[in-house]
Amino acid sequence: AFTTCSRPRLQTAMVKTICVVGTGYVGLVTGACFAELGNQVSCIDTDATKIARLQAGGMPIYEPGLAELVQRNVVAGRLSFTTSYQDGMHNADFVFIAVNTPMDAEGGADLSFVASAAQSIAANLDHELIIVNKSTVPAGTGDMVQQLVERHMTGDARFWVVSNPEFLREGSAIYDCLHPDRVVLGSRNLAACEAVAALYRPLKSPILMTDLPTAEMIKYASNAMLATRISFINEIAAVCEQIGADVRQVARGMGYDKRIGPLFLDAGVGYGGSCFPKDVKALIRLAATKGCHPELLRAVEDINLAQRERVVDKLRALLGGLSARSIGLLGLAFKPGTDDMREAPAVEIAARLLAEGAAVSAYDPVAMPRAAKLIPEISLCSDAYDLASGADALVLVTDWTEFTNLDMPRIKQLMRTPVLVDGRNLYDGPALRELGFIYCGSGREGAVVSRLLRGQTRVPHRRATDPVFRK
Repeated sequence: AFTTCSRPRLQTAMVKTICVVGTGYVGLVTGACFAELGNQVSCIDTDATKIARLQAGGMPIYEPGLAELVQRNVVAGRLSFTTSYQDGMHNADFVFIAVNTPMDAEGGADLSFVASAAQSIAANLDHELIIVNKSTVPAGTGDMVQQLVERHMTGDARFWVVSNPEFLREGSAIYDCLHPDRVVLGSRNLAACEAVAALYRPLKSPILMTDLPTAEMIKYASNAMLATRISFINEIAAVCEQIGADVRQVARGMGYDKRIGPLFLDAGVGYGGSCFPKDVKALIRLAATKGCHPELLRAVEDINLAQRERVVDKLRALLGGLSARSIGLLGLAFKPGTDDMREAPAVEIAARLLAEGAAVSAYDPVAMPRAAKLIPEISLCSDAYDLASGADALVLVTDWTEFTNLDMPRIKQLMRTPVLVDGRNLYDGPALRELGFIYCGSGREGAVVSRLLRGQTRVPHRRATDPVFRK
């Protein structure tokens, strides 16, 4: 329930002074977008190296369009970076907490960075302001922040806590920030919610105001639903392979139903990234600690992990074993448009291949510097053709646009064995087989795939004019 016993006395000017704690994907995008809307924004990070890089015009992450957005607002004097809470919070109307909440040892959300930010805010709280939780956090975190600030503040300045979960997609984060499907706000004080809502009204998006735990739960429930759709279609893909159905057409037929819709029904190697794996696991942990039985969420997680195993199983069957085989991974980032390697399927696939004695190489347009630190055992190639040279098999892991335009006859000529496992269903299997590839997708042309996995590598005749890539 909302209370209205106290109301923020914010400055009446349209332009607000905003402090954002954290300069990762969420914090940096949020800060830059609020600056783009004309606000005065200061971003704080305790990582001095990262702040120095931003102050020098560099970027700590890859996100399309972000470097240009940051530079434009820095030049305009609306966006700045600091390691000092005192400087960053000076005259701020709002402080957004946008720090990382990684998994802890038990699968829950590690809130240590949130707690540290709350304590630092409290130590520098010398005027009225609204603290906004932007990080993905379990229900109850807003109250935790309230208590921490009250415990560690030294003065008597008033403050309010609002939950404002983010719904940004890496690769399109700027668009999502400026064109949100909805803005979710939760607080125990209606006036504080309304004050934060005013920041978002120029975006003309629906604004839902509710209590703290409901707002926090909306984020987890949304990500869990999307992850469930991905695991569901991958379960259907496994059945399609056994009966000879095409999961792409199955998904298309399902998607025409308005009750279902077409999004997040792409079969493949499964989901990854900083959100879905962590949030599903955290919701499982939260449910279990509250005496609930999240069997569906556990199945979602298990199915997703099994998708990596299926890729390795296919390679093993097609090559008659993996020891001393040369396997190339097309793509490393968990999705196109980002260099994020957190929970990327490529990491698990590479680890399994290496464990069976394969030599693993990879190429990714932007993620290789991060991948080199995570999986130093793999070789990194200059491009897809370098990757194909001498390879026994290629696995499409990340469906970067540039992979749709490869010279596939050249790729085949460079490979030692023309095996291609399409982990994103990017290519036209029959056309690649016509070129001489031994092709396996996910949940499509199951009868052909089944014969291939039984060692019968002959495929039906196809016309040479068949398109190589899906439309």
